[in-house]
Amino acid sequence: MRKKVTVVGAGNVGATAAQRLAEKGVADVVLVDIVEGMPQGKALDLMEAAPVEKHDFKILGSNSYDPSENSDVVIITAGIARKPGMSRDDLIKTNMNIVANVTREIASRSPQATLIIVSNPLDAMCHVAYKVSGFDRKKVVGMAGILDTARYRCFLAMELGVSVENIQALVLGGHGDTMVPLPRFTTVTGIPVTEFIAPARLEEIIDRTRNGGAEIVSLLKTGSAYYAPASSAVEMAESILYDRKKLLPCAAMLDGEYGIKGLFIGVPVKLGEGGIEQIVELKLLPEEDAALKNSAAAVQKLVDFLAQEGL
Repeated sequence: MRKKVTVVGAGNVGATAAQRLAEKGVADVVLVDIVEGMPQGKALDLMEAAPVEKHDFKILGSNSYDPSENSDVVIITAGIARKPGMSRDDLIKTNMNIVANVTREIASRSPQATLIIVSNPLDAMCHVAYKVSGFDRKKVVGMAGILDTARYRCFLAMELGVSVENIQALVLGGHGDTMVPLPRFTTVTGIPVTEFIAPARLEEIIDRTRNGGAEIVSLLKTGSAYYAPASSAVEMAESILYDRKKLLPCAAMLDGEYGIKGLFIGVPVKLGEGGIEQIVELKLLPEEDAALKNSAAAVQKLVDFLAQEGL
């Protein structure tokens, strides 16, 4: 029996995720959006591409959540996108209400699903979905570290003129300016990256990684990144749906791990059919631990704001 994924939000990220899911042969897709005709039109366009792309996976567009019933995984991308000069934190109040409403609709129809949150500010929106759904913390996971790590790997591969597949890296922390790339765990086919790049230049690449989303926003002028975010969410969905047990950096609700409790923070997790099946605790150096705690403090401010708003 084929797997079923619902993607909520038929904007650029959601539609691209639907495309990747079908064309990679991951799952049938239900694409949901409140804008009348948009999910139906994008779904039909993608289905008309199926004969060319040579797949038989179904993509259904809908303004109702009813077709999403009994989804195995739900990817939530709904919310307003960042505009030039807007931080992720500026989005919080509007997107909090959107994600809360979406989660209520989804949880009532697919109580066994794993929720993958993409909406920004990511760590706060994970908290919203977790609270509203009432799901176990293993079943709510945020797409953050995979995207941040992908950007880091991309920039390193560009710098060194090597395949992106040669770069292994890890980015922890909140999804934003306080993310924590770890040069100590960054290698080029197992060789420490510090053998190739001077510390000052490596710090410049890390800084570009931290501002990767803002760089794309400034270039596009009227939108934000969507190809890489969609690919990152689909990698997570595939690992969950097919019990791949990939070890990936994702936003997980911590309950004492890394000395942090009650916050969604980007850490290495094992993703399988049970959702988050393991949180891997690394032995961090004092400066790495301090950076992670600083990132957690930034997330805490967002959670405190959510509490003030009644969540």
